[in-house]
Amino acid sequence: MECVPAKNLEPVIDRSRCEGKADCVTACPEQVFDIRVVSLEERELLPFVARMKLWVHGGKQAYASRASDCASCGACVTACPEKAITLRARAS
Repeated sequence: MECVPAKNLEPVIDRSRCEGKADCVTACPEQVFDIRVVSLEERELLPFVARMKLWVHGGKQAYASRASDCASCGACVTACPEKAITLRARAS
């Protein structure tokens, strides 16, 4: 496995796991995340279980709207109770 320098990582949210609880928003020192309502177009692309979770949780999920500001500290990964966030190498 290749070692990736920390600043070259970005958050990725698993849409099938995120319940929009906003723990990542609170934990992130760089204000990378926000919570918003998932559009109808996006909902249609999700698996059935993910659509049901959206319905139960008010149709909201976390978005890494400012992923380029991520300092790769991992606070969001630790804070997420659904384990919906991972850090991956940025695309070059």
